[in-house]
Amino acid sequence: MTNAPHLHPDRFFPVAEPARSVARDLYAAVKDLPLICPHGHTDPEWFAANDRFSDPAALFLTPDHYVLRMLRSRGLSYDDLGVPRKDGKPVTAGRDAWRLFAANYYLFAGTPSKTWVDHSLQLTFGINEELGPDTADAIYDVVDKRLGDPDLLPLAILDRANVETIATTEFALDPLQHHARLADRGLIGRVRTTYRPDDVTDASRPAIADNLQRLGEVTGENITTWGGLINAHRSRREFFRRFGAVATDHGVPTANTADLPMVEKQALLDKVLAGRHDAVDAELFRAQMLTEMALLSVEDGMVMQIHAGSRRNTDPLLMAERGTDLGADIPGTTDYVTGMRALLGRCGNEPNLRIIMFVLDETTYARELAPMAGYWPSLMIGPPWWFHDSPQGIRRYLDQVVETAGFYNLAGFNDDTRALLSIPARHDVWRREVSGFLGRWVGEHRLSAATAQDLAKHLSYTAAKDAYRLN
Repeated sequence: MTNAPHLHPDRFFPVAEPARSVARDLYAAVKDLPLICPHGHTDPEWFAANDRFSDPAALFLTPDHYVLRMLRSRGLSYDDLGVPRKDGKPVTAGRDAWRLFAANYYLFAGTPSKTWVDHSLQLTFGINEELGPDTADAIYDVVDKRLGDPDLLPLAILDRANVETIATTEFALDPLQHHARLADRGLIGRVRTTYRPDDVTDASRPAIADNLQRLGEVTGENITTWGGLINAHRSRREFFRRFGAVATDHGVPTANTADLPMVEKQALLDKVLAGRHDAVDAELFRAQMLTEMALLSVEDGMVMQIHAGSRRNTDPLLMAERGTDLGADIPGTTDYVTGMRALLGRCGNEPNLRIIMFVLDETTYARELAPMAGYWPSLMIGPPWWFHDSPQGIRRYLDQVVETAGFYNLAGFNDDTRALLSIPARHDVWRREVSGFLGRWVGEHRLSAATAQDLAKHLSYTAAKDAYRLN
């Protein structure tokens, strides 16, 4: 392994002066701040068991759908990449999957995935050479040897990355057994859950009726009545809060909301429980449940996250073979203004309501999200998400939302990942891009240096704590 790092210390900073020098100074002041990770998809079992990762592929490759989808796009088999199958048939073992990844690493040029992997290899393992077919085995051996060290166990990785708090995301029917183990060790707060009720609010799911029945069983509520259904959610939210939950999360294809009369809500529930609902009914059920979740947030203060606009599981073969969250989700258009009209009309002015809006449709940034967050006190704009969690995506986001929404209606940064080591890498990109953005504005005399320093700290650290009420 060579000693010359291939990650430039000025990466992503402006080229021109004085913006570059200002960005350097701003970044130096925020780069070591603790990480607030209030939304993500890391596996809570990692932290509860705190065992070593089995091999480098299990750390870098198989949990990262950003990486997998690019390799799939070039015709590589998920079997050959070591992704587990539903039928339990064998897939390629770690080293061979890693070699295939390394042989095709050139595909990631220009992508944030390469930035995240390079950052992780260099900062965590001291590896400064480029991953490729000639270095695959040597890098694999270095990483594999280190994975058994105490400072690379999952909880120690949180320490190394200076993670102050990290949230996982679990469905409503999850028993939270891993969080219970964390609670026994006094780790709730450092690691916390998030209430994601899609398994019992999305009537397009084939198992929705069974899931609703199970919700009734675990809560002791009569979910055949609308009031009983809402009480069941109220009970589960309280259960999740015992394990640190401060937020709910709603992965919906649209931002549609509804505010139906009680008789119509009950009739809709009757159809869903009987399996007589169609796609229109499913959309209406989701829309009404978003409003109900907002009303519950008014009661209990949980922050509501709406992740709208993903067309999920678009490859039926992949879904049948291996399941969800493996790269086949595609962005769609989103109408937040029309969609959220019913919800905001019902409770948008409630002082205890906070909704963080995430969107994959970038055309809504300046046209919808910024004006909405710039008016409604209950709304904040979530960070650039998923396909837009990238240097260019962050630049487009800040360019389009700040002038209308301001800086203090932004919810800071969420890493939103399943790949543990990419968390500090993603936050580093955000902090560099924020520093570059503010550096340009200082250079243009649009902000004072002192204001830029305050904003850099806010956007890198304080904003997420404030948005998720973690103070």
